[in-house]
Amino acid sequence: VREHNRKLKKEAKKKGVSKRVKKDPGVPSSAPFKEEVLREAEERRLQIEEEKERKRQAKKEERAQKRKKEKEDASKETEPKAKKARQDENGKHSKKQTTQDKSSKQFLCSELNKVIDASDVIIEVLDARDPLGFRCPQLEEAVLQREGNKKLLLVLNKIDLVPKENVERWIQCLQQEFPVLAFKASTQIKDRTVQAKKSRIVASNEVLDRSRGAACFGKDCLTELLTSYAANRQSEASLKVGVVGFPNVGKSSLINSMKEIMACHTGFKRGITKSMQEVHISKNVKLIDSPGVVASPSNPLASLALRSLQVEEGEESVLEAVRTLLKQCDKTQVILQYNVPDFRNSLEFLTLFAKKRGYLQKGGVANTEHAAAVFLADWTGAKLSYHCKAPAKNSRPAYLSDTVVAEMQDGWDLNRLRMGNEKTLKGVKCPNQASSISFISKGMTAGLLSISDISENRPGAAATDGETVCENEEVTIDRKLADNRVASNNARSLVSQK
Repeated sequence: VREHNRKLKKEAKKKGVSKRVKKDPGVPSSAPFKEEVLREAEERRLQIEEEKERKRQAKKEERAQKRKKEKEDASKETEPKAKKARQDENGKHSKKQTTQDKSSKQFLCSELNKVIDASDVIIEVLDARDPLGFRCPQLEEAVLQREGNKKLLLVLNKIDLVPKENVERWIQCLQQEFPVLAFKASTQIKDRTVQAKKSRIVASNEVLDRSRGAACFGKDCLTELLTSYAANRQSEASLKVGVVGFPNVGKSSLINSMKEIMACHTGFKRGITKSMQEVHISKNVKLIDSPGVVASPSNPLASLALRSLQVEEGEESVLEAVRTLLKQCDKTQVILQYNVPDFRNSLEFLTLFAKKRGYLQKGGVANTEHAAAVFLADWTGAKLSYHCKAPAKNSRPAYLSDTVVAEMQDGWDLNRLRMGNEKTLKGVKCPNQASSISFISKGMTAGLLSISDISENRPGAAATDGETVCENEEVTIDRKLADNRVASNNARSLVSQK
């Protein structure tokens, strides 16, 4: 590189090329008009500098205008987004508020009253595992007092979870007051939005083991009863049948089984149905779905826990509900049903149940809260078989007189109803007495038809002093066991650390 540069310099020197910049000699002193020439040169220099300054200012203003325009465009784009965000936030808040309003007791009571007023026939759906406990005297009395000569029909649902002899006794007991129909709703109905919507429910004469949940029993009998009653009416309007009852008794499942498609939403959680919904099952019969009856806070805690009507979120509430349920059940049958060793109290049962199912936390500690939630889900859902015995002597409520009972029986084809119940019980597969848990029913459950009916009593105010003392003693035992369990876990962790 150095040699190359030396050659370039040598050739440039030969050609006469010089790198030096010639210095401006300026205006000679002897030149005429020297002062004028210098003045003109200075003016030209000032003009060039002014021109440069003007161009610089113009570029500066142009940049400022460009930034201002960009800010305006950005604000125009941001404002609709912000407005939309505010609208979305307001919409979400409004939607949340609407959802909260639909879950309020006042809204549920008003919807239930709408269903009663709009219906010609009221079907009160009862869980066959505790028929008396799922009857609401306030609801039945309201139906009898409404104008229009409304009829009330009792439907025993979930009969496949109760021993057959027990179902027969309850039908004999309840039909002394109202017509009673045995029913088993289908729990595996296809959604009408899918292509398989044309597939129908398995008929009762088909093999039940192939799809036990898809089978429906009692549908034909109920359809014939409603169609016959609608034909005997002196009215051309469709027969409106309101389906009412406490949560999780199977109101929506009954309507879906009658329609043979999923017309109403169903689920294991309470309170899925928020408002009334009409479903046409035939030309002359229309079913109306309704929200569940709101249980009165004045009911004893045992009644609310047995119906799973008031179980709040939180460990203490769930454990309290399980504790109340176990007190009403036959301990030996619970042990056989869940295949756990003998236990002294509810906390020990949940600990054994959690270890049996593998519900463990860090360190191998039994997750009793999750076990309690699973036990309550079994009790509320359509898996656990339990039953209560029908009373030997049934005492009628005060609002049911002989005249009212005769009016409720009038207009129905009772012979067809009796034959339909016999056919249903013959076809459905029921558990035996040994595999079903027996418990003590607490009688009818009070419900709310108006928000003004809510008393100031706390939940469980009707509990006796003896029950309260027993519950307090058991809670103390459970807490001591829990404290001992925590202490042993801490000791185990300390040993592992050492």
